[in-house]
Formats: sequence, structure tokens, C-alpha cells
Amino acid sequence: MKKVKVQSNGWTDKVYYVTRLGTILGLVMMFFPAANPGYVCNLINKNLSLFTTAISYDSLTTLAMRPMDKGWVDKSSFVTLMVAAAIVCIGIALQAVAGCASLGNLKMKRIGNWFGLGGAAVMCGGMVGLYMAYESFGGSSRPEKVYNIMPNGMYIYAVLAAVLLVANIVIILFQPRPAKGEKCEIATPYKLFLMFLPIIAFVFVFSYLPLWGWRYAFFDYSAGQTLSMDNFVGFKWFTYLFQNEATRGDIMRVLKNTLVMSGLGIATSWIPMAFAIFLTEIKTGWFRRLVQTFTTIPNFISWVLVYAIALAIFSTDGFINSMLTEITGDIHETNYLLSDSGTWFKMLLWGMWKGTGWSAIIYISGISGIDQQLYEAATVDGAGRFQKMWHITVPGLIPTFCVLLLMSVANILSNGMDQYLVFENAKNTGAIEVLDLYVYKIGIGKGLVPLSTVVGMVKTVVSVTLLFLANGVSKLVRGESIM
Repeated sequence: MKKVKVQSNGWTDKVYYVTRLGTILGLVMMFFPAANPGYVCNLINKNLSLFTTAISYDSLTTLAMRPMDKGWVDKSSFVTLMVAAAIVCIGIALQAVAGCASLGNLKMKRIGNWFGLGGAAVMCGGMVGLYMAYESFGGSSRPEKVYNIMPNGMYIYAVLAAVLLVANIVIILFQPRPAKGEKCEIATPYKLFLMFLPIIAFVFVFSYLPLWGWRYAFFDYSAGQTLSMDNFVGFKWFTYLFQNEATRGDIMRVLKNTLVMSGLGIATSWIPMAFAIFLTEIKTGWFRRLVQTFTTIPNFISWVLVYAIALAIFSTDGFINSMLTEITGDIHETNYLLSDSGTWFKMLLWGMWKGTGWSAIIYISGISGIDQQLYEAATVDGAGRFQKMWHITVPGLIPTFCVLLLMSVANILSNGMDQYLVFENAKNTGAIEVLDLYVYKIGIGKGLVPLSTVVGMVKTVVSVTLLFLANGVSKLVRGESIM
């Protein structure tokens, strides 16, 4: 393997640490409302982050509709604020590109330096725009109703933009030029890291950043309200969850539904493996691809469309009743979707129809990794097709099956919400309401955000505990860890 040679002055490499650290700080602060430099007016929700300010005009002006109608504040002020916030975000993104390029050789660093300089300049321009928005709010005709605020985030981002600008200028001026004809290269470990970086960012934004919302569990909070220590209630909602008889009864009911449906899913988790085994045994290539395609497509159909298909088949005037009416001559108007009988098994069957083909893909990949010499040796020994499936394919897939099984056990409280939300009706709600759907209904439907947050926190803690227990069982039984 060719070793990438990196040429640079030692002290300029240290300046890169400043730009990388500043970029990471800017990226993280983009998603935290407390550091939002766009909170320049009391008409802006304190819970908005810089990123939300830059992409959502509706969220930005939620509290300002009446002042804009009254003419107390001009719409252009919010437009300026939103555009300036977007410019700052673009500048941070350019800095991120420069940070990635700084992991390469001198030629790649040189190119990245110009991205960094441009990003810092764009950030400075965005900060000027934010200050202009701040000044425009200060010129309101009703200053007692609309008063401008100089947020701490404004100072933080202004200093950050200035530091990044100076650091990039220093690097460009003092870093040696790359040799003529040198190509852009980056070391393999850094390549792998950059490939993995989007996954890290995705997990941070959608898995770890939402944990900041756990603070709502300790406040008397309602939608649109600003959090403050005045409505801090400590563990009130935690005790309410377990001491209130009605809430405790609801929790026990939805837990029963959740555990039963998850248990049925775990009990039938071998079906995708069996399907994958039989699918790979089909010798006709075009037919195998056709079957795999048609069984995988349902995974990409939303549950809303799945319910539309179910409605077309099982409703009062659906395909089943129409066919029975044509065959028997009698009118059939049974609404099969409205019935509450066998709700758990109906949901299981719909889930299997939608997910079996997709779940089988990982087993198909596992089968392709089994040593083909084992099958050849078994053929020489006189083993038949089913004997090779049972004694070679199945044992080869057991490790994969065990890992997925243990992960299913760890996620036993997470059934999802979409499927049960669209299939729910007045008759089957007692049997179909699972924990995720319950959290959605009390949080969004009833506005009990703190209580729904507490339920979500308890579910997360239980899931993590089950994950470690499953990992311990795996070490004890198989001698292998899944983490």
C-alpha cells in the first residue's frame, strides 16, 4: 500500500487544531437553543436553535404574527434574520469541509485552506447580517412590545468567526506550497474516518441530541412555553407516573400490548432466515431476483399506504366483501378492519408481510459468506439439498441470528408507532395501543409533554438495561459479546 507523505511546517499543523476545534464547536452549537445568536428579539422562541432559525420561517415567526399584523415589526426583519442565520450555517459547513481536507497531504490541505478562509469570511458576513437584524428590531414602533436582545450566542459566534478567519489567514500565509504535480491524497485511516463521519453526525443529531429534551421531565411545561426555574418541579412527574391509579392502569395495559406484540415478533424472528435459505435455493436466477424484489418492495411502502391497501381489501365495500357478494349472491358488508378480535396477530401478519423480504437481505449476505467448499464436500459425501441446508447453511447463519435476536430482546419495548396509529380505531384501541403510540398520544394529543418525556426516559433506561443483560447472556451462552 502506498504511504501518503504529508509535508507541512510543524507549527502550522498546530493551528489546524484551532480550526478543527472551532468547527466542531460551531457545529455543535448550531443545534443548541442556548447558543443561538439569532435570538435577537423577545418575539423569537427561546427554544429555537441556529439551525432551525435558518431553515424554518414558520417556527421563527410563530410568536410574531400579531406584531407583524399590527405593524410593530417589519417582516423583512425576520427575513434578514433567517438569511443571516443560513449564511452562518453555510460558513460552518465550509469550515467542516476544510477540516476534512486538513487530514490529507499538503496539496489537499492547500485546497481546504481556501474553503476554510471562505467559510470564515461567510460566517463573518452572517454575523453582520444578524447584527443588522438586531438593529432592525430595535427600531420597532412599539419598543415596549418588541424589544431587541443581544444574545450571548452573538458574542460567542462573533469571536469564533474572528478566530477562524485569523487562523485560516495565518495558515495560508505561512504554510509551504505543495510540490508541483503533487496529487491530492489522504491516508487510509483518515479515509475510513471520513467515511464514518456522516454516520457519527447522523447518530448525534437524531439519537443523542434529542436527549437534551429530557429536561422537560423536570418542569411543568406546555407547548410554546419557555422553560424557567419558576416551573421546575423536580421528580413530580416521575412519582405521578407510578402513583396515579389511572396512569398506572394505562401503563400496564400498553405494556401488555407492547410485550405481547414484541414477543410474537421475537417468536417469529426465524422466518426471515428460513425465507432467505429457501430463496437462495432457487436455481433459476431471474425467478429468484423477481421473488426477492417483490418481497422487498413492501418495506419501502409507508404504513399509511399499507392501510390504504388493507382498506381496499378488507373494508365494508372492499375486495373481500365484493367477491363474496358476487359468489354467494348475498350482500356482505363485514368491516374486518373494525373488529378487535385477533388484533395482535393481525398486526404481526401485516408486519411480516412488510418486513420479511427486507429482513432476509442480511441472511442472504450471510449465506454468500459461507465457504462453498463445505457444500462441495457434503455433496461428495452424498448429502441431499435439505441436509446441506440443515447442517451447513443453518449453522452458518446462527451467529447472525443470535445477534439480531438479542438486539430484538433489547428493543422489546420499541414497537414503533406508525403501524398501530393507522390501524387504530375505537374498537381495537385497547389491544393495539403500544408504548410508543401511548407516548405520542399523551405528548402530542393531550399536551402532557413532561409525562410523555418521563415514559420515554423509563423506556430508554429499560431498553439499555435489557441490552446489557442480552450481552451478558450472549457472553455466557455463546462466549461472544455483541458490543
